[in-house]
Amino acid sequence: MSADRQVRTRFAPSPTGSMHIGNLRTALYAYVLAKHNSGDFILRIEDTDKKREIVGGIETIKNLLVTFGLNWDEFYIQSDRLQKYQEAARKLVRSGNAFYCQCQPKNAKKQGYSEILRDPCREKKLTAGAIKLKVPDKENISFSDFVLEKEISWEAATVSDTTLLKSDGFPTYHLAAVVDDYDMKISHVLRGHDWMPSTPIHILVYQFLGYKMPQIGHLTDILDPEGGKLSKRKGSTSCEGLLAEGYLPEAILNFIMLLGWAPKDNREIFSLAEFIKVFDKNGLQKSNPIFNREKLDWFNGEYIRKTQNSKLKTQIFKFYAGKYPEDKIESILPLVKDRIKTLREFGSLAGFFFEQPKVNLKLLGKNFETHLNSALKTLESIEFWKKEKIDERLLSLIKEKRFKTGDFFMDLRIAITASRFTPPINESIVILGKKETLKRIKEVLN
Repeated sequence: MSADRQVRTRFAPSPTGSMHIGNLRTALYAYVLAKHNSGDFILRIEDTDKKREIVGGIETIKNLLVTFGLNWDEFYIQSDRLQKYQEAARKLVRSGNAFYCQCQPKNAKKQGYSEILRDPCREKKLTAGAIKLKVPDKENISFSDFVLEKEISWEAATVSDTTLLKSDGFPTYHLAAVVDDYDMKISHVLRGHDWMPSTPIHILVYQFLGYKMPQIGHLTDILDPEGGKLSKRKGSTSCEGLLAEGYLPEAILNFIMLLGWAPKDNREIFSLAEFIKVFDKNGLQKSNPIFNREKLDWFNGEYIRKTQNSKLKTQIFKFYAGKYPEDKIESILPLVKDRIKTLREFGSLAGFFFEQPKVNLKLLGKNFETHLNSALKTLESIEFWKKEKIDERLLSLIKEKRFKTGDFFMDLRIAITASRFTPPINESIVILGKKETLKRIKEVLN
């Protein structure tokens, strides 16, 4: 990093839709790049597209960043800075690097080369309307991408005259981002690869306004396992969607750390603080990563097992909006913690503790009545409802009656839980209690 320039990065989302994991990854890398170098991370809301803005979108963005631990040092909203953009646009007109255009967007049908790249209004000397960039006819536009680590260039003849300020006085992204990055002293810009075509426009705006350009780097695209760029419409890849599925913020963050960045060793588990410490921008990858749901499940399972039960019970309690009592969750956790990969799986695996499920008698074995009648009498006779006593008495029963151990416990499991796949049944019986256990066995027999 340059010794004479403080590292300042920014995340600049629009409140026009859900935050995709690609957006979160951009925010993460920008945050970590700043913090690794003792710099500042700026949150800037690009809310100039008022027609598409979602009510509450700004607060949702802020809440999600806080959830993932990406706390900003400075906060700005573009709609509060309209005068800055208007002044910059008029400056470009005065210098001859921009012009007014009164073409209606619906009539600007792009058919020919000249219509696509060179707007006819540039020669009309208009004094009102939208303001467009006047792209030079002959010039090579280039920059060095610090992520891709190569020089990228365009011929100006292939770059369109682009709207910078709309007729309603609101800027487009191309003007606002450049003015903001300059005013906010942004040193490094990280953005998605899909913004690459706009880069020559931004370079020209920097040049024409006399601004020093920040370093710019374009991140890889996250690919769908079936091919192509990961789509917001294909599966749940929004941050809110993943949280709603029961993925932990720490696990999601760790997962996306490695979707475009490679450590020098094979280490995979990083807290945010650890990631900041080891981060090296040269580790940002140039090949597109694939969104691997199985790997995300693995990360989430690892984080669930690492989480203290006292914290995990609260996370499950909140995930289910208080549906299950915290004390009951805590008593069940030792039975399911190693078995669940998401918070949602707690309900499917442990739901029978809270609500008696309906038993499908077809799941039971041919000797289920003999098994359950014998289990009922044995369990009724147990005075002190402890696991050791239940184990001892049921195993003695199996030996005495010469039952097949697996068949006996499977019938008992299904009668009490309505499922073949559950936590250990004797431990579950202890938590359910004697009264509830006997009631469920009786109802299956009746």
